[in-house]
Amino acid sequence: MKSKRFLSLLLALAMVFSLFAPQVVLAAAVSEDGSYKNVIFMIGDGMGENHLRLAVQEGYDLFMVENADLRGQSKTRSLSDSVTDSAAGATALACGVRNTNGCVGTYSIDPSGILLRPRSITENAIAHGMKTGVVTTDSTAGATPAGFSAHVKARGMAEEITDQQLASDIDLIWGAAVDATNREAVEAMGITYVSNKAELEALAPGSRSFGQFSGSFWRPAPLDNSGLPTLEELTVKAISLLNADNENGFFLMVEGAHIDKNSHATAEDGTADYAEKHERVAAAVKGFDNAVKAAVEFAREDGDTLVVVTADHETGSLYLEGGVYRFHSGSHSGANVPLLVYCCSDLITESAAVPNRSIPGRIAEKLGWSSLEVPKADPGSFLTKLKNMLKRS
Repeated sequence: MKSKRFLSLLLALAMVFSLFAPQVVLAAAVSEDGSYKNVIFMIGDGMGENHLRLAVQEGYDLFMVENADLRGQSKTRSLSDSVTDSAAGATALACGVRNTNGCVGTYSIDPSGILLRPRSITENAIAHGMKTGVVTTDSTAGATPAGFSAHVKARGMAEEITDQQLASDIDLIWGAAVDATNREAVEAMGITYVSNKAELEALAPGSRSFGQFSGSFWRPAPLDNSGLPTLEELTVKAISLLNADNENGFFLMVEGAHIDKNSHATAEDGTADYAEKHERVAAAVKGFDNAVKAAVEFAREDGDTLVVVTADHETGSLYLEGGVYRFHSGSHSGANVPLLVYCCSDLITESAAVPNRSIPGRIAEKLGWSSLEVPKADPGSFLTKLKNMLKRS
């Protein structure tokens, strides 16, 4: 018991030092393109280099492959494993922090968030007066959207994630429906509940909204007449809402989650490489690609928007074998993933492979921020929490 308490004290003292030690603030790097007013950060969940090649092999032309101004790779791993899950991957991309698998938006030293938790790039954007949005084909409480909108010790805490999202100042959060809330509860908070394309189109600038969709809206086009928007249409609408009458700019995260979902559950020997699986994975890539194209077209016309595309990890250990792209794992791998940059010439060096946790800091510099800034801790509150933690140890 004493050794455990001593370890807790050491960890806590280390955190105290990091909190109250003098901070070195780096000047913002300014590229030849200057800084940016808006950022659209797009994440193809599970999207490795070979997922792009598979989609091309399946007959799709991909805008994002041919039109990037810079192309490199993101190096993925978590603090606890050489293979990251989406929770730790999202934390790295949103907060610039390497974390243990399963934790969302927290420091590994304190996964409960009792003492301190990192501020996400979304929260930094809000602090700078920017409008913000989180759009996904996953559940709104999924690991990647949660990384940009919540702080919890376990990715499965859907109710707590949803509560934090609804209590946040994020202007729009749209994705697949979650059981943790309903229309009545959302509207009681003064937030517009959206569940179909007609309700989406009716949204006006200035309102907060929570999108809860059901069905295959991850595809390039719906398979039925369900009245669902595509990810491309969600992206276009989100941009229009966030950009309207906005002097301070916006930050938007868009996730195509079904590249990952359709790449899972593959036998180790590749025996699940049937035509339907290839079709679904390729369709998910194309659905995401359409959203990327819409974002880049806006950015190039706007002239003040940075678009960054990457993935949180690769799923399926997909590689070419006998002229066919085959999956050799039913889960994630530690492979590097694409990092594509649009409307910027120096976010990365061409062909560079950079740590995933460095990406939000690079984006912060392009927005003219000094860094990914962490909220100042209140010493009195902090010491009270520290005392209580040591009592429990």
